[in-house]
Amino acid sequence: MKYATIKIFFLLMVFSTLANAQDWPNLGRYRDANDKLKQDNTKVAAIFMGDSITDFWVNSSSGFFSDNHYVDRGISGQTSPQMLIRFRTDVLELKPQAVVILCGTNDIAGNTGPSTLKMIEDNIMSMAQLAKANKIKVVLCSVTPSNKFGWKPNLMPADDIVALNSWIAEYAEANHFKFANYYPALVNDTKGMKAEYSKDGVHPTKEGYTVMESVIQPILKKIL
Repeated sequence: MKYATIKIFFLLMVFSTLANAQDWPNLGRYRDANDKLKQDNTKVAAIFMGDSITDFWVNSSSGFFSDNHYVDRGISGQTSPQMLIRFRTDVLELKPQAVVILCGTNDIAGNTGPSTLKMIEDNIMSMAQLAKANKIKVVLCSVTPSNKFGWKPNLMPADDIVALNSWIAEYAEANHFKFANYYPALVNDTKGMKAEYSKDGVHPTKEGYTVMESVIQPILKKIL
């Protein structure tokens, strides 16, 4: 009986892994929601593309999105190559006026394998160029501060985040994209996130998202 239970558990794990592998970028996550937006011809002022930091934002501050015709397209755990694959279906096909791109945390953590800063930068450039080619205004965001990842306790990400943010700022300026710099308002004196803005050092609390909204909203109001 014990052997049979272990075998069933193993088979379930295999099937789960295969299912995830078949939709590695998770294109199915927003498929129905995207279809509804297109069928209803819903006005989309801006799409927020990102990972869990974006994914959790709409639950923390739903009115910020609905009141401004913003759409959240974050997926927890995702890296920039996954976002690039779903960029057409989750951004371009919805024809927003602007896209807000926030990524890099999970790349640095190695969520989908080892990733250099250059690899992250290439994916950010590709998303920005796709948006620009489709006449969508681009806002590139700084990676939010963190000096530890709970799921990768031996990794020290703080300096890589600083370096990536420096590149994002320079790239945005050189290409006339807007830059939403969340980092200074959230960071503490050890390059982590201030305790009042995060419980785990990575994901913002409602107070943290309020700070981020104070940074991004003036930028979007200016360009929309």
